[in-house]
Amino acid sequence: MSPQTPTPAEWLAAVIDIARTAGERILEIYHSDFAVQAKDDRSPLTEADLAAHRAILTGLARLAEDVPVLSEESAQIPFATRARWHRYWLVDPLDGTKEFIKRNGEFTVNIALVEDHEPVLGVIVVPVSGRCYYAARGAGAFRQEAGDGPQPIHVRPLDLGHLVVAGSRSHSGPDLAAFLERLAAHHGTPEFISMGSSLKFCLVAEGRADLYPRLGPTSEWDTAAAQCIVEAAGGVVTNTAMRPLRYNTKESLLNPHFFVSGDRRHDWSQYLP
Repeated sequence: MSPQTPTPAEWLAAVIDIARTAGERILEIYHSDFAVQAKDDRSPLTEADLAAHRAILTGLARLAEDVPVLSEESAQIPFATRARWHRYWLVDPLDGTKEFIKRNGEFTVNIALVEDHEPVLGVIVVPVSGRCYYAARGAGAFRQEAGDGPQPIHVRPLDLGHLVVAGSRSHSGPDLAAFLERLAAHHGTPEFISMGSSLKFCLVAEGRADLYPRLGPTSEWDTAAAQCIVEAAGGVVTNTAMRPLRYNTKESLLNPHFFVSGDRRHDWSQYLP
């Protein structure tokens, strides 16, 4: 990184403002009689996704016009182009569209900066509450409630006798059920917290959960901002071979199955079915 280029930490305040602006656009539609469309993969798309997408693109272009953006709502960029990117923004304008449609408040705006396949800045804003989680490499991880100052967050020590596991409110399946059965056979039945969107990562980052096993499909924009926050809080996000998730390494933007853990040493793969 050249001396003239801001560090990820120096970009944090501006990116938080951009994410909050996107959250405001989302809330304007959240409190209206919004329409729902279907994407090509049949997942839901609302006016709020697109409004947040436009707000983020505008804000990031003003902040750093030479840094490309890969967003869920503009994902058709060929790998031949992406492969040349050393640094880029990876964005999910509205993570948890199903939660948005259910009006349960568990949806977020996610913005990450990725450098050399690793997330080095992450911002997650919860529009309904105004809560923000954020981190940059080397600068720690923080949670900020609306109207309050930032508070540092950290993962908690692992106690295998009192496990708390986070899981998806809208996505589960037989692989997760089998994993939890094997985990319970070794350590007793864990407490299970259901949550939408990237907030499951945040439960681990702030020490409210030990593990979030995701044994189903996700895309890279779903995880990058949250991975940065978890790692800055002392945790780890790995594939099921216990290697850190990496970004923009292939044509597909789908992630492998993964574990989000507060403990960097425990091998969660041993409980896989």
